[in-house]
Amino acid sequence: MANRYGELLRTPGVVTLALAGGVARLPGAMVGIGVITMLSLTQNSYGLAGAVAATLTLAAAFLSPQVSRLADRYGQSRVLPPAVGIGASALLALALCSWLSAPSWALFACAALAGCLPSIPAMTRARWARLLDGRTLLPTAFALDSVLSELAFVIGPPLAIALCMGWFAEAGPICAVLMLLLGAAVLLRQKATEPPVHPDAQHGGRPALFMRPVPTLALLLGTLGAINGAIDVTAVAIAKAEGSPSAASWVLALYALGSATGGLTFGALKPALPLGRLLLYCCAATALSSILIALAPDSAWLAAAMLLSGLSFAPTLIVAMEMVEKSVPRARLTESLTWLVTGIQLGLAGGASLCGLLTDGYGPRAGQSLALAAGLAALLVAAMLPRAARSKDVKPAR
Repeated sequence: MANRYGELLRTPGVVTLALAGGVARLPGAMVGIGVITMLSLTQNSYGLAGAVAATLTLAAAFLSPQVSRLADRYGQSRVLPPAVGIGASALLALALCSWLSAPSWALFACAALAGCLPSIPAMTRARWARLLDGRTLLPTAFALDSVLSELAFVIGPPLAIALCMGWFAEAGPICAVLMLLLGAAVLLRQKATEPPVHPDAQHGGRPALFMRPVPTLALLLGTLGAINGAIDVTAVAIAKAEGSPSAASWVLALYALGSATGGLTFGALKPALPLGRLLLYCCAATALSSILIALAPDSAWLAAAMLLSGLSFAPTLIVAMEMVEKSVPRARLTESLTWLVTGIQLGLAGGASLCGLLTDGYGPRAGQSLALAAGLAALLVAAMLPRAARSKDVKPAR
């Protein structure tokens, strides 16, 4: 493990790119929960807060791939500044509307416009592919990148909530905006890692979503996002039923810990198996752990099951990213990676919403069953993937 990560960190440009990407992605973990906390305090309505946050998530799911497509076509240095500027301005406008108790339509309009914020994880992973082009260290870099994402989602939400609750209601989103501006500026200074503009990208073509294996992988990661969304709701419901709502935080923290551990370990290895088979094994592990989730009788068992489930999440994401990197043309890489992130976002939003309805009607056990269904669906999609990955529609990456 020390050898591969040591070799990676000794590579020129790696440390600065990792630090820049880590700072730039933290706001993404703060925005959603920050908006919910802000509006629940200023508007006194969880329903409105959830609806506005969902609007932002859905807008980002469909707008951020278009921003990434422009980045592939014209370069990150030309696209990131206006995209960050528009998105940051919309978030600041949302905070102002919240402070002024503006009409609901203004909140929804600002949230929709904020959806043009760029997908920093996709931008960063495209830079990893540029920096380590042709080297066997790329999976290790993707593993490090996944761990940074997990750390962002461990640190970001509590920080946003603490700022909103401890300072003033709009502090969380405003701090996220400032950190985004700083992170994007630092990332843009990494000129050596910026993917080049490809002339053939100037001619457009079909969206990367329709280039195999991108849609299959996006669907697969959507099922993993659904597990996350279901567990977010289920963990709170079980902990609340036990009379200890704070126990839910341990469940989610152990899931992040498991994912970070799995990602670090996977990145230190060099499996000789084909990527399609590796992905199938990772999803089989996810399906098995989802059985444990469905059978968990209380928060303690659920936390243990989520720790095991997390061990396979980051490796699945790493393999999926590597499959895309090897399958799509360089001119469409950032957009393709963004569609995978979109799959996770849509799965997360859909899983949380459906789990909420099921939990209200049938109790926490129904939410656990939803996680099991999503885990089995992930295995089914992974079993379909090798044929899609070998499709003649895929252009060589190099």
